[in-house]
Formats: sequence, structure tokens, C-alpha cells
Amino acid sequence: MIRAVIFDMDGTLIDTEKYYQEFWPKALAEFGYEITKEQTLSIRSLGRPFAPQRFREWYGEDFDYIKVREKRKELMNRRLAETGIELKPGAVGILSFLKENGIAAAVATASDMARTEKYLDEVGIKHYFTKLISATMVEKGKPAPDIYQYACAELGLAPEECMAVEDAPNGIISAGKAGCKVVMVPDMTGPDSEVEPYLYACVERLDDIIDLITRENRQ
Repeated sequence: MIRAVIFDMDGTLIDTEKYYQEFWPKALAEFGYEITKEQTLSIRSLGRPFAPQRFREWYGEDFDYIKVREKRKELMNRRLAETGIELKPGAVGILSFLKENGIAAAVATASDMARTEKYLDEVGIKHYFTKLISATMVEKGKPAPDIYQYACAELGLAPEECMAVEDAPNGIISAGKAGCKVVMVPDMTGPDSEVEPYLYACVERLDDIIDLITRENRQ
């Protein structure tokens, strides 16, 4: 029985992951660093302490992760102020279904809480969620299972009662290790051999999850 659905935010609920892919390389370039497309993809939803460690592995122990991240935020925020944020297809459909059927909805994101609330308010969906969980609330971010374990505890549910919705490997691994039923809605990349063992399903759109929940809860 699925009693709650826990969503990643960037790249899953809102169409912001493409901006991270654009502005990490631009921020790094301002400090004289280069990054490949594959490297940029690999840091999607990567939480602390893993993200700073990954950058130090690439660029050396003196790499100033905070300074470069702040530059990325500055560049990205400037663009978002111009373009706004768009919902991913099917977001309102699945969230409305959950509300109408008494199934809790939560967010588990690598973003800090201030930005999480700002983005969800901006796209008009914050009111759908019972819990907003940021990786800043746990010791280790994605791909460690901490954030999903914490989200399940906050919801008062066992992980197997929770469906996790993710778009990228680090989030999928995090939710899978926590014991949630993981559904991938691909954004930048599709499923591969690294994430397939953790997947309950892979769908094209968020509202495709309605059929999964309906079928699961009939069993």
C-alpha cells in the first residue's frame, strides 16, 4: 500500500536541472576550471559531504567549493529572474490525485529550505506537501539514504509504504537504499545499469505515476 509519495524537486517537479547543467561549467570557468558534460551530469542531486569531496578529487584539495557554488547560484538566479521556473509535465495532475485520495506528498531535495520554499511557492504547488525535507536536515545528502529515511520518519511511515520519485542516479540510489519504491521520471538521462536495480518503475511523465499507485493499492 502506497501511503505517501516523496518527490525530488530539481529536475523532477520543476524544470531547473538544465540550469545547473549550464551554470556549473560557467561558474567553474570564472575560476579557471573546466568540467565535462559527464562530470556535470554526475553531480545531479549530489549532497554534502559528497559534492565538495567530488570537486576536490577533480581539482585538488585547495578547491574552494563554497566560493564556486555561490558564483553558480548568482549566475543561475540571474537567469531564473528573467525566465521564471516551469513545472515538469504532469506535476499538478499527480499532486491533485494524491490530495484527492488522501495520500501524503513530501519533498526530499538537495536544495536548502529557503530555496525549496521559494521555488515551490513560485510555481504554485507548495500547498500540496505535508513535509518539505532538505538535505541540510541530515548528516549526509544523496546518494546516502539519510534524507529518505528521515522523510519516512517524519511522515510516520515505513519506507515500503512510500514511493520516491526521482530523475537522477544519486537520488534514485538514495531512495532505493532507504527501502522506498523508486520511480524514475527521466530528465537529462534515462535509466542505466547503475540505477536499474533500485527501480520499481520508470515512466515518461509525473502523472503516469497515478496508474502505478492505483495498481499497487489494489493488490
